[in-house]
Amino acid sequence: QVQLVESGGGSVQAGGSLRLSCAAYGYTYSLYCMAWFRQAPGKEREAVATLYTGGDTPYYADSVKGRFTISQDNAKTTLYLQMNGLKPDDTAMYYCAATYVAGCSGDFAYWGQGTQVTVSS
Repeated sequence: QVQLVESGGGSVQAGGSLRLSCAAYGYTYSLYCMAWFRQAPGKEREAVATLYTGGDTPYYADSVKGRFTISQDNAKTTLYLQMNGLKPDDTAMYYCAATYVAGCSGDFAYWGQGTQVTVSS
């Protein structure tokens, strides 16, 4: 199993940047995919970016393409989300997720507690 702990959220003005981190503890060696999701009040949870830990091309939601970058450290124990050009619509709780099961578009069994991102206009 793996435990996920997010950090790096906060409040910024539109156009600003934040970098989210997700530390993975436990059996990280066989993780297949890690991802960032977000959920705003009254909205469904959406996948923001996903990353195959073996190094394939990341997936990005259309709403964040060109602004957000997902990456992992060399040890594959920390996942990052660099967010630039933030917009008020990016305001949400951001969650890190992971799975051992092949396929980055399937269900993620492991989730962090979330970190709040608030963007003011």
